[in-house]
Amino acid sequence: MEYGLVLWWLVAYLAFMAVGMPLAAVLFPRLADRGAGVALPTALAVLWVVAYLVGHVSLTAGLLVGLAVLAAASVVAVYRGAEFDRRRYGEAAAVFTVAFLFMIAIRAVDAGVHPLMGEKFLDFGLLQSILRADALPPEDMWFAGRPVKYYYGGHLIAALLTKITGTEARFAYNLALAGFFGMLVTAAYGLAGSVAASRGVSRVRAGAFGAFFAGFAANISTAVQFGAWLLPDGLSSFVIGLLGVELGRVGREGPGAFRYWDASRVIEGTINEFPLFAWLNGDLHAHMMSTPFVLLVAALLFSYYRTPAAARTRRLLLVVAAVPPLAGLLAVVNTWSFPTVGGLTFLTLALAPADPVSLLPGAVGERIPRREDWQRELVRHVVALVGAVVVVALGIVWSLPFWLGTASTRSIGFLPDKSSLGGLLLAHGAFALLFGIYLVRHAVPQVDREFLGESLVMLGIGVAIAWLGASSAALAIFGPMIVVAWVLLRTQADVVHRAASRTAETAMGAVSDGGGATGSATEGTASDGDARVRDVVGFETLLLIAGAGIVVLVEFVYVQEEAGPGRMNTVFKTYADVWILWAVAAGAILARLVENHSPELALSGDTWQSAFRALAVVLVVATAMFGAFAVPKHLSGESPINRYDHPDDPTLNGFVFVNQSHPEEYPAIEWFEDLDGQPNIASAPGRGSQMYQWSNPISSLTGVPTVAGWAHEVGYRGGEVYRARLDDVDTIYTGSAEQRAYYLDAYDVEYVYVGTNERQEYSEEELAAFESMAGLSVEKQWNSVVVYRVEQSELQYPDE
Repeated sequence: MEYGLVLWWLVAYLAFMAVGMPLAAVLFPRLADRGAGVALPTALAVLWVVAYLVGHVSLTAGLLVGLAVLAAASVVAVYRGAEFDRRRYGEAAAVFTVAFLFMIAIRAVDAGVHPLMGEKFLDFGLLQSILRADALPPEDMWFAGRPVKYYYGGHLIAALLTKITGTEARFAYNLALAGFFGMLVTAAYGLAGSVAASRGVSRVRAGAFGAFFAGFAANISTAVQFGAWLLPDGLSSFVIGLLGVELGRVGREGPGAFRYWDASRVIEGTINEFPLFAWLNGDLHAHMMSTPFVLLVAALLFSYYRTPAAARTRRLLLVVAAVPPLAGLLAVVNTWSFPTVGGLTFLTLALAPADPVSLLPGAVGERIPRREDWQRELVRHVVALVGAVVVVALGIVWSLPFWLGTASTRSIGFLPDKSSLGGLLLAHGAFALLFGIYLVRHAVPQVDREFLGESLVMLGIGVAIAWLGASSAALAIFGPMIVVAWVLLRTQADVVHRAASRTAETAMGAVSDGGGATGSATEGTASDGDARVRDVVGFETLLLIAGAGIVVLVEFVYVQEEAGPGRMNTVFKTYADVWILWAVAAGAILARLVENHSPELALSGDTWQSAFRALAVVLVVATAMFGAFAVPKHLSGESPINRYDHPDDPTLNGFVFVNQSHPEEYPAIEWFEDLDGQPNIASAPGRGSQMYQWSNPISSLTGVPTVAGWAHEVGYRGGEVYRARLDDVDTIYTGSAEQRAYYLDAYDVEYVYVGTNERQEYSEEELAAFESMAGLSVEKQWNSVVVYRVEQSELQYPDE
């Protein structure tokens, strides 16, 4: 086990967190943790934005300038009085360290970068390609001579950390993976705690719940299957049939038949992952690396939400100066999260206590007719929509090189096959139950008892229309939640607005309108304003709406692509944002249910207090059951993936799989890894049937580009272009000497690789022809593996 590397990377992460603390103090003065939970992604975001922009000229310069800008920004923040809260830093560092080391333990028994059941070959290839590149965008390791057509921003962050720490990529892959997990858990802890504290609830308890839901909780499919196994056969079949799902392995055979993969496929035709599954699977994939930065955006918008209306300049700077660069970052890290920024911005501007119209120039705002209530609401939402569009447009500007050259195009599809009620309940049931109870507590006291019956009838009619008219279980479940949550946020906004106004003078004494640094030790809690703030909904409800909106949206709209049939990939990628937004909301909400039993709320009193504590236990146990089965199996080497390379001695060496399963090609991989630059090679393509197998190992594991790699390129560039390259590669291995020479020159090939796949794909006679070709010579040979060097000037082929 590489304990020294683990310690070195942990020190590096905590150092970046320390540098980010003054910046967080400036951006998040009204958050209870002063932004400590997101200090690390804040620092890395600054480094990334600069390195990405400058990196299109020189990656080395981008890294150096990025570090300089980050250091300078932190020094300026300190000079302006930014507080470095040692206690908050220590707390956030402790949470990060626990999460980081937990994931290190997971990766240490499954470190191999293998192609099985995931995207590790894609992710590691992107990391290696960036490490080899002189400038951005990097050359595509599966499409030599062309830049990547993929969102690679997260891999750029991993590459920057790899360069800073001076680590080999084979180790950096798993260390970066653990770091992103630690950032996610710490951000969820900090944001959930701060959201709860803004309503006078324990920050630590809410943070712990948020960290749990983000880092360890899972959907309830495992718990339901386990419960079915405990029940008598007839009753078990009835319960499972009632949900409209099948009895799974655990339900039929018991816990011994548990397989971690099943929990990610509970909604038919989709992939419905959650963080623990994703990190157990071990891909360094975009939808995982974007999660801490999505929560950083949410924290910025929560900072806006908490800023008094009088602090117009600060609110404006948060929206148009702080959020757009992060939107640009997310566009390149994980384009699927880019719309989430726009949606969160719209919801925050529309539902925050401060009127977004006040952000407009005075002369413009005064001309807008707003005499009637409906006019005020309409204008508020229109301005919020315009603000979201502006943020998205500025985000595009910040990431313009990506949109102009790297992003691949997709078309939009409508009305796909919808999720079943049972599938939705298995995937989202725990959150839906918690959110439903929370909304009932707050909504019932707002309804005049005389009209309570009519309100329930209207709500029932809405559910029926969604269920029968739109044939959408998701709309029937989450549509009413969105409506009730929206109404509560708007009708209770005045309470928060008045409390914020009364404390604005005190707050602005510590935080200047221009974005000053610090706040008092108690700032950001309900106790500093109106006591009624404790009993009204807040930012957690906005996050509830955001996640529910995504779930409903992907029932009707999806992105058409090659990554899977119908909306499979759309649900896969968007549900990552749903989970983390809901994890934070659930952390704050569960803490409020456990603690707050004000008579102003429904379902209050000693009996309900006990009931909610029992609910907390049930939810934690039910959502922890997947991890309780999966983690021990994983650590013991019984999972369906790490049984291939479970080492006797734990290691973070990503090449352990290669050394064990393909030792005949291991020396060649090491040799290519030591080459400078990105010399193009020819190797057998990873055709459709060969994906997720041992294909294109050289390019995937070293970043050396091959003429045609995995069939993923069909989705990036189109089938016709990819198939043309397949034909050209086949000609290199099977054509006449003149034809081979022509394509070796056309693709500027410097090495021809003959390994396991090439010997299976082509005949010995066809491969032997390289021996006699002019311009080719044996560069290296290891038993059955041969590498031919191509001298372009000596190739012989017709001019035409």
